[in-house]
Amino acid sequence: MYVERVSLTDFRSYAQLDLELSPGTTVLVGYNGVGKTNIVEALGMLSTLSSHRVSSDAPLVRFGAERALVRAGFVRGSQRSMLELEITPGRSNRGRINRGSTIRARDLLGIARTVLFAPEDLALVKGDPSARRRFLDELLTVLLPHLAGTRADYDRVLKQRNALLKSARAARFSRRGPGAGDPSGATVESTLEVWDSHLARAGARLLAARLELVDRLGPHLDAAYAQLTDGSKVARAVYRSTVEGAVPDAEEETDDGGDAPSSATAPAAARSGLAGLDVDAIAERFLAALVQARPRELERGLTLVGPHRDDLELLLGDAPAKGFASHGETWSFALGLRLASYYVMLDDSAVAGDEPILILDDVFAELDSTRRARLAAIVAKAEQVIVTAAVDGDIPPELGGRRIRVVPGGVDEGARGAGGGDG
Repeated sequence: MYVERVSLTDFRSYAQLDLELSPGTTVLVGYNGVGKTNIVEALGMLSTLSSHRVSSDAPLVRFGAERALVRAGFVRGSQRSMLELEITPGRSNRGRINRGSTIRARDLLGIARTVLFAPEDLALVKGDPSARRRFLDELLTVLLPHLAGTRADYDRVLKQRNALLKSARAARFSRRGPGAGDPSGATVESTLEVWDSHLARAGARLLAARLELVDRLGPHLDAAYAQLTDGSKVARAVYRSTVEGAVPDAEEETDDGGDAPSSATAPAAARSGLAGLDVDAIAERFLAALVQARPRELERGLTLVGPHRDDLELLLGDAPAKGFASHGETWSFALGLRLASYYVMLDDSAVAGDEPILILDDVFAELDSTRRARLAAIVAKAEQVIVTAAVDGDIPPELGGRRIRVVPGGVDEGARGAGGGDG
């Protein structure tokens, strides 16, 4: 697969940008702040519907504009597709395929496949569990687009259940105490049972998909890490679920304000205890875990069990990568995760020309010469590689390819194809 053209309207710093691309390697070169990353961020949005830089839509729309439009043409074997994503802060984003009728944004998932490497990927190793959960879920929705609906269902039920728990907690500590109209006592218990059933069913589907994905990533992760390093250490990933009683660490906060499973205290088993179970069996385990956690949940006013609180434990040798890996090892592990996702997509390719597009956003500047050369040798085999760099000197000679000079507000047409310059 490759992208042959991209058009941006009121996206980030661009009032309008039209750029033609081609298979092989393309390097977008320009000073920091001119908008190189904005271009590749837009391509990533068409693949995952999310930005690798921000969690909300507002920064994606050029200041003063009401909405942004990202449009790109993709070639997948003998098929061509034109995808459009309309980004409107405060409203649901919308999409179009081949200039057809407006559709839900999530109906674009699975058509454009990209794997984006960026400095932000260090958070996969060093950051909170939320970054690793997001990594898994974004990859899942590219491979299995229908899981976007499962995630939405789970988030909706979780929001309702948390609201009930917060109300019950507030009533418990109010001066009124339990009484008519208070969401407490038998009323809370019966209502929670209803939400528990919905949460367990949606959560079990998401958990089963994550567990299968982690199993598929495992061999590729170790192989990719070995390709990037001297191969002296084994890289592994183990799914830690609160449904199976992962130990919480009160000092590690997740994006929902709760405790996360602790990689440092959990046993380093090779696979999750839920691996191999079907959705129904996982749902039963989930329900049992919710019942057990209910007293603590009522005290905290939060749902403490479920995929929204799970973690992907990353191990380098026998030690957790987080806190034990060196800076170079951390970079290699993060890159290894992205390469593993690329290889999983290759395994999943159903037709010729279906391999994902590789995007490297200002990555080479962060690597030493040995890792630069190794990464370049790996990615150069892809059908299309798009790289951003502040200066040409950041690009290893093994990569070569076409250069496009990015300037404020657009690209310098006269610099297309040029190979030199200092950015």
